[in-house]
Amino acid sequence: MQFSVYQVSRKGGREKNEDRMGYCYTRDAGLFALADGMGGHPEGEVASQLALQTLSAMFQQQAKPRLADPVRFLQEAIIAGHHQLLRYATERALLDTPRTTVVACLIQGNAAYWAHCGDSRLYLVRGQKLVARTRDHSYSELQETLSQVVPMRDRVNRNVLFTCLGSPGKPVIDTAGPLLVHPGDRVMLCSDGLWGALPDNVITEILARRNVAEAVPELAERALRETGEKSDNVTVLAVEWESAEDIDSKSAISTLSLGDEVFASTIQASLGADANADDLDEAEIERSIREINEAIQRSSAKRR
Repeated sequence: MQFSVYQVSRKGGREKNEDRMGYCYTRDAGLFALADGMGGHPEGEVASQLALQTLSAMFQQQAKPRLADPVRFLQEAIIAGHHQLLRYATERALLDTPRTTVVACLIQGNAAYWAHCGDSRLYLVRGQKLVARTRDHSYSELQETLSQVVPMRDRVNRNVLFTCLGSPGKPVIDTAGPLLVHPGDRVMLCSDGLWGALPDNVITEILARRNVAEAVPELAERALRETGEKSDNVTVLAVEWESAEDIDSKSAISTLSLGDEVFASTIQASLGADANADDLDEAEIERSIREINEAIQRSSAKRR
């Protein structure tokens, strides 16, 4: 695989940044993910970090160096992150569970797969065209879809989601792929702090005319200017798929020379300098992974 990637996160007008993002890769597969911890619930930054760390841990365990079933992996890794949040709240006797949205894209071979829960979005731009965008799990997006069939008068708050990780009910997870990627394709993941400030046509136009190292900071700064002092956290991660002829060794990543067992990740194991070291128990993630794998094995045995 050969790709360029750029990521940025800005606190905006909030007291703290509850967004998290990162990517990890092997020789044959790359996972790019972003999570937005939800306000109104405790420890949003912990929720987003735990979700990404669970994704990363499962990717490291299963991508050797490819994943057998990318869509299934995304579904199960996101559910594992949800279970991790429930366990975290139970073991600490929290009155409410930390909650987060999540969006993740897996590129393997020459195909992209993605999944999301909540209103963090994925955009895929090819040339000057927006090829794909995730649909938010929000009542406002649902209302917009239904209004094409049944006229509706009252508008609902776009911030009200009907699913997320850490909620009492089972999360709704939408998946897509495989979609063949072409050299020059750009995949962008972002929190609602970005898309809530900028319309899709502006996002597409900036992604189309600039390389990701220029487009990502431009998008983030423009979103902050549009919303001013009341800006939400703005987090953006974008990756550009490159061919062997186009790759720039100074700024791009090539995995062609990696061994079968090599794994690299920007998803940190800590929760930040202001967090206690024992806030994250790696054994909990391992237990969650083990439970998922045992469930897979039981399901496979029943089908045989």
